[in-house]
Amino acid sequence: MNHRIYTRLPRTLAVAIPVVAILASAACSSTDTPVENLSSTTSISATQQPAATGDSAVVTQNRLSADAAVTAADAALAKCRADGLGFVTVSVVDRAGNVIAMVRGDNAAQHTVEASREKAYTSAAFGADTSDLSQRTKGEGSTIADLPGTLFLAGGVTLKAGTGSIAGIGVGGAPDGMQDQACAAAGRDAIASLLG
Repeated sequence: MNHRIYTRLPRTLAVAIPVVAILASAACSSTDTPVENLSSTTSISATQQPAATGDSAVVTQNRLSADAAVTAADAALAKCRADGLGFVTVSVVDRAGNVIAMVRGDNAAQHTVEASREKAYTSAAFGADTSDLSQRTKGEGSTIADLPGTLFLAGGVTLKAGTGSIAGIGVGGAPDGMQDQACAAAGRDAIASLLG
């Protein structure tokens, strides 16, 4: 009996996958935005959306565009290269830690990839540069340093639109965390005028 289920599974998928593709295509084609205008919806600056008001159950948030993230990552790596530190990794993430842009310098070790992402996430989530947060990790018992996916070492800077943190840039791999942070700050500086 189980054998029959397994033999029918490919036929079921063969029917289901095209149906899903047709439905997705129909949903995408029902948009009111013409294809030629799509490029105008991608801004280099943080998207400005009004906050939810009154009794609305929907909350909107600002997000860093992919173009701005790439510009920031490139500027951070360029600063590191100029300082003789081209063997770093730069990550730009949103507040949830999702990578928007990442660039791994020549000869960057594997551990720099995760270190840069965790520094970026830590700065984005806490809305402060990681060098400023390191004092919060001290104390007896559990501290914020025990939170999964965070790294409270210098090298992460926050990106803000107005007063709210919308993203973070993290750099990992320099011999000193403050060198990482100088590169990350260069990335932030490269797009600061676009953030408002």
